[in-house]
Amino acid sequence: MENRHILHMLSPLGHVSPFDVNMAVDAGFEVVAPYTRVELKEVGGLIQDAIFSRGPKGAKATGAFIGGKNAELALDMLAAAKKAMVPPFEISVFADPAGSFTTAAAMVAKVEKAMSQKGLAGRKVVIYGGTGVVGFAAAVITALQKAHPVLVGYDGPERVKALAESARKRFGVEIGHADGSSEAANSAALGDAEIVLSAPRAGVQVLSKEQLGGASKLLVAADVNAVPPASLEGIGVQDDGKAIAGSQALGIGALAIGGVKYKVQAGLLKRMIETDKPVYLDFRDAFDLARQIVG
Repeated sequence: MENRHILHMLSPLGHVSPFDVNMAVDAGFEVVAPYTRVELKEVGGLIQDAIFSRGPKGAKATGAFIGGKNAELALDMLAAAKKAMVPPFEISVFADPAGSFTTAAAMVAKVEKAMSQKGLAGRKVVIYGGTGVVGFAAAVITALQKAHPVLVGYDGPERVKALAESARKRFGVEIGHADGSSEAANSAALGDAEIVLSAPRAGVQVLSKEQLGGASKLLVAADVNAVPPASLEGIGVQDDGKAIAGSQALGIGALAIGGVKYKVQAGLLKRMIETDKPVYLDFRDAFDLARQIVG
């Protein structure tokens, strides 16, 4: 009898995302087992329970998914899961807290596509919603592409400064930080940005049309907020490289990004099922796939 495909879904929160459960089942996992309020110290034990119970062959039909809403914790949990493996007893693990790693990957891939031949290298990228998971992942992705990202914090510069330092230690990248606690601070942070990525709390407008129009070097702006009002005024949820009124820049909206995000998450879940060797997936793998999808 063939081993059924089982996905163990670990979350440090009080619930596992229904969105992620649906995605996992639609990708082909036959059994989905949720684990909630999981602490970092518990990950190794849970993973070893999963790898030893089915033998090396059955382990190939077993996977773990790491959720939550904290990028750093998700990465630490992914590392702990990988450390717990005892070859040939290994399973695939995919970290995508709040779906944000795949969202960030899709957003950056869409922006890169809109930049055409200009590319990301050397570009100043200003990221609003910098304290969130999408912002953190997008900053690291763009930094790895040799851009110059700046995380903007709605509650001031301290938390985004700490996140930038964490990214430097983890990935060896340089990320700037800026205050975004007021309209004036947001305008100052915008400065000479060539790319704007916006991923704040739902329903919060960060920049007005006037602010975007005043950014003389701006080439592309992307907004992942689908809840009205748009975080970047003048960008519709369906916009996909559409000119922003009053600006020279092109706009990319939440649904244009979301269509790619959905395909990326589904594709990585299917990769866990189809692979002959264990894979350990995070936003870097998501970005590689997002690039392929957007062409």
